[in-house]
Amino acid sequence: MSIPADFRRVLEAGDPKCPENPNPRLVLLYGPHLKNCLHVYTIEAMAEIEEDIQKLPRGSAERRTASRMILGRAWETEVDKDGRIVLPKDRRIQIGLAETGGETMMVAMGDYFELWNSETYEREVSAEMDAFLAEQDDDFDPLSLLGGA
Repeated sequence: MSIPADFRRVLEAGDPKCPENPNPRLVLLYGPHLKNCLHVYTIEAMAEIEEDIQKLPRGSAERRTASRMILGRAWETEVDKDGRIVLPKDRRIQIGLAETGGETMMVAMGDYFELWNSETYEREVSAEMDAFLAEQDDDFDPLSLLGGA
């Protein structure tokens, strides 16, 4: 799958080996807890997550669970010279691309981005937004979610 140039620039900025290594690396998180999408982090962002996990008490259930669900479900790869990555079949199956060959949607989420089957994204996010907006006043402004904004 092709990674858009603006996403590649973010991956490059978050990879300490760039620009010496012209192919930016990324970390893809997968697993049943993500349900219908995959999360993609820069190398630096993933290192921060790993540091946070290491701060949890050694031997604690929280550290063990976070390690298994995050570190144990992380796959590092790199963008090739043509700006693409190859998703393993089991990751394509997880988000419903293997059987349909559907289009992939990339959604910026701040410190990571999500990979979705486009049809699943439209269905899931529309339902999520409809439910959320049904609980809001008619004059709801999404900027109000930012607290100080």
